[in-house]
Amino acid sequence: MKIVYLPLDERPCNYIYPSQLAAMTDLHFIVPDKQLVGNKKQPAPYKKLVTWLEKETVHADYLIVSLDMLLYGGIVPSRLHHLHPEEVLTRLTILKELKKKNPGMKIYANNLIMRSPAYNSDDEEPEYYAFYGEKLHLYGRLLDKLDRSIVTDNTDRFNQLQKEIPVEVLSDYTERRKINAQANHHALQLVKEEIIDFLIIPLDDNAEYGFSTKEQRALVQSVLNLGISEKVAIYPGADEVGCTLFSRVFCTIHNFKPTIFTRYSSTKGPLIIPKLEDRPLGESVTSQIAAAGGLITDDSTSADGILMIHSPAVSQDDIAEPAHKLSERDPSYFSEIHYQEFVTLISSYLDQGKVVGVGDVALCNGSDVILMNLLRDNKLVDRLPCYAGWNTSGNTLGTVIAHLIIEAFNRNHDPSKFLKQGREFYYARLIEDWGYQAVVKHDILQNDIERFGANYFDISLKLHEMEELIKEKLQDFIQENLNTPELVHIKLEQVYSPWKRMFEVGLKVHYH
Repeated sequence: MKIVYLPLDERPCNYIYPSQLAAMTDLHFIVPDKQLVGNKKQPAPYKKLVTWLEKETVHADYLIVSLDMLLYGGIVPSRLHHLHPEEVLTRLTILKELKKKNPGMKIYANNLIMRSPAYNSDDEEPEYYAFYGEKLHLYGRLLDKLDRSIVTDNTDRFNQLQKEIPVEVLSDYTERRKINAQANHHALQLVKEEIIDFLIIPLDDNAEYGFSTKEQRALVQSVLNLGISEKVAIYPGADEVGCTLFSRVFCTIHNFKPTIFTRYSSTKGPLIIPKLEDRPLGESVTSQIAAAGGLITDDSTSADGILMIHSPAVSQDDIAEPAHKLSERDPSYFSEIHYQEFVTLISSYLDQGKVVGVGDVALCNGSDVILMNLLRDNKLVDRLPCYAGWNTSGNTLGTVIAHLIIEAFNRNHDPSKFLKQGREFYYARLIEDWGYQAVVKHDILQNDIERFGANYFDISLKLHEMEELIKEKLQDFIQENLNTPELVHIKLEQVYSPWKRMFEVGLKVHYH
């Protein structure tokens, strides 16, 4: 089976993670060369992408396609483009042409609802977002509340924002959102026409109120009107969606309907609303598992996989980040999360021979070191098959669920065939999510970055030296925290910074 994959952008989470999952399977997975998928704010070359798609999909069985990449040139260009609405819709018709040439090919697509960050920064947004980002976000929140007729005292503030935000800024931002939203509605029409066979519309960094939520309501209504609810999923997420769709394709090809038992580390876990999301964690877990091709079961005994969700007991801005000192965390982290019981239960499931994945979403932007230290001290690190704990809750869940599903299938068929590939992906997650995001990044920001003339958003001046420093500190982390019998099989071969900043890191881990 040949699967052609067009990623959301060139970062490892979108470009490499799905390929690593595919390496754990018997499927032929094709991705474009790096030079075809853009570079942060530089959009991918549309005509070259189309040429590549036309060539590779002629004999493909599945196409997994990011419409943000196809239409705008990537996730960041989708927030910056000045494309005419007609040009965007013309680009979308390429899917019809590909389907016409290969009618048997299934198209699984994704297209984001554009985010609206609540802070001033132009790192991934238009230049004016450095000055008006916070106000644009608040404008969207109040606009959504007005639309729902729930604004009272904030009406004056909304009117004031219209005066404070320059007309050309507000016009540029809202017009781009309209164009992107229109593309999403046309994608729904392609689902109705059976050009797109399954569509995920992830809500990128959203909230209970805002531009995203307002656009989501219109999309949900269109889905219902078109009668395509079984072919469309709309939920919080973004950079994990390539992994999710690959898992769904994998399950479809193998006629695998995995059942997943879920367990949380806090009683309130399923009910909290994660940071940068708009709904309770339990609802997102259900959506992520279903989108990946699985089903939740209440029976842990017969389940194909066990998803252990390390969850906070507080919502939104009260959720901690790895950079926070333990003393700065909300008290609920020490009274309403049952760490030891959670770890003991993980050990019990592993003793029973269960395939266990840990979704570490108690913090935002990295692992919870309290949990990870317990897993290490209880000698569970080298026994677990699947783990993720990076960036948003949705990012983490989509990644670990996809891995868990594939691991569960392999365990039931040929456990040793893809062992190497599975362990490489697992240890890469530990080294990046725990080692870098929760330990090394903060260490460098506190102690080293100034002497390199760098800052959080730009390490390009001494890029090679910074990458070497990160690698050195990660190797120390590995020796200190992954010193298990399996350590002799692990080698950290490469460390790089895909966007020349501290937010994320790229790794190449070899397991032999």
